[in-house]
Amino acid sequence: MNVLDVAASKELEMKSCYEKIARESSLVGIRTIFSLLARDEEKHYEMVLALKSGTYPELLTDSTVLETAREMVASFVGDEDVAGSLRNDLDGYRLALAMEDESLRYYEKLAAVENDAASRKVLLKILGEEKKHYNVVENLYDFASKPEYFLAWAEFSNLREL
Repeated sequence: MNVLDVAASKELEMKSCYEKIARESSLVGIRTIFSLLARDEEKHYEMVLALKSGTYPELLTDSTVLETAREMVASFVGDEDVAGSLRNDLDGYRLALAMEDESLRYYEKLAAVENDAASRKVLLKILGEEKKHYNVVENLYDFASKPEYFLAWAEFSNLREL
């Protein structure tokens, strides 16, 4: 199987995972965040298909999921009902984190061995977006598992760089 076929498959798998989390969440904000993540994965899939066909896709504009997550989580801070609902989704967040981690490592390897500068630029763009996705899901997971420690999370001041 071609490495780009594997990348396309991973993107579709991530999209499906995010759509499932969005469908199963009882919180509108979480549904919005994961729907945006799914839409981003669809864009990544289309970019990979374009690379596979030998064309260079137009680079994505930066994802809005981080800004949306900031706004949504700001409204969650201090709400015990929301904290309880978020805890119900921990398994989904763990799965999403594992998949994003695998995706990050895969795109890092692809970009490192890619000889074509234009293709490498596309792969690095996707890699950068995946890092943002990982950050969003990681922070949601941390907030859901320990909301009492994230009083400043409304500003996402605790976002860690990968």
